[in-house]
Amino acid sequence: MSDDLRHGPGTPKIIGAVWGLLILNTLGSAGAKTIVPLPRSLIQMVTMGALVAAFALALAVNLRLTVRPSAYVSLLTLILVPSVVASADLESGFGALFRCARFALFVATLWLLSRWWDGDLTFVRHHIRMYFVVLGSVAAGLVISPGAALPELYGGRLVGALWPLTPPQIGQYAAVIIGLTVLLLIGRRTDRASATFVIVPSLVLLALTHTRTATLGLFIGLALAIGSLLLTSAAARRFFTWAVVIAVVAAVGFASALQAWFLRGQTQENFSNLTGRAKVWDALLAAPRSSADMAFGTGLGDKSFGGLPIDNSWLAVYHEQGLMGVSLVAAVFLALGGVALLRPPSLQRACAIFLISYCAIASYTEAGLGDASPYLLHLALAASLLATPAAKAPAAPPELFAPAPQRRPVPRWARDREVT
Repeated sequence: MSDDLRHGPGTPKIIGAVWGLLILNTLGSAGAKTIVPLPRSLIQMVTMGALVAAFALALAVNLRLTVRPSAYVSLLTLILVPSVVASADLESGFGALFRCARFALFVATLWLLSRWWDGDLTFVRHHIRMYFVVLGSVAAGLVISPGAALPELYGGRLVGALWPLTPPQIGQYAAVIIGLTVLLLIGRRTDRASATFVIVPSLVLLALTHTRTATLGLFIGLALAIGSLLLTSAAARRFFTWAVVIAVVAAVGFASALQAWFLRGQTQENFSNLTGRAKVWDALLAAPRSSADMAFGTGLGDKSFGGLPIDNSWLAVYHEQGLMGVSLVAAVFLALGGVALLRPPSLQRACAIFLISYCAIASYTEAGLGDASPYLLHLALAASLLATPAAKAPAAPPELFAPAPQRRPVPRWARDREVT
């Protein structure tokens, strides 16, 4: 990219490496079978090592521990309280305490990075570049081994053949960088060639994942984000008009193909219960709980219930961090959403609205709002965009008894010229 490859003023280049390590940490260790089998212990070692390295690098460039006030990171810090309280009794095993330590290190790294959150687009560029690299590994796996990248186990949906990534993960990464790149293009912060280089292959990968949540989150999030620019941006109005026209034409001319893609060959019953998710949700809500479990949860786990994934952020937080955790996660969305609504229209505000709305939509069928995850990184990016620019240091006042500046004598010929 052109403008997108530049770093914001006053931001060390190493911050991009820290952000990339945080993304690597949140890729996870469970997923499809890869071309070269990778032991889960090795993947966990890499991801956890990435988090430790991110914290160490952030600390190295912020030795004075300078942080900016952040309601978002403060609320994440508070979410640690029910996590630790519920995990301390070891009901979920020692793994719960390990996840609490990981979450604490994740939040501490965000605190260190908050020093450079001043409302510019630096972290947006890091976000797009790093996730585009991840998608590049997915595309490479598809080219090297199409059978491994489109396995029958996942119904022919695209998975990570080099790194174990599931279709929802790939769809999420693709949708987020597509949305952010479109907004940068509308705001004239990147050129069309660079935007096309990112958007087109990402759209192809998104289509191959057949991920409905990511697709809906992309379109709804972009509609809300672009809508916030309609009164101030002619480019946003043109893009919105063309998008509506293309959507109508696609709905009329390709209705059957779109319906087939959306249903993914599922029966109406399977589609109505969200591919079996509703059964897990009903069982989780019907399970008996003590007052302590209801308030603080059962401790950080693997976001599953009865051996099946919960796939709902709110129910996962309720199960692991109780009603206190649910209240704090709700406060995160209220705080970020409220600040976004109060900000004047701008590209930064539009990007934040896109990220907040996308995470809110994805929270219905994906877990990750109560632990270190890509969704918390998306929301951290939104918080950095909504931060007010750091105030410049005022100029030093003149000394009270400073001598008056001495005027240089004017030559006689100059005085004579002034008189004439």
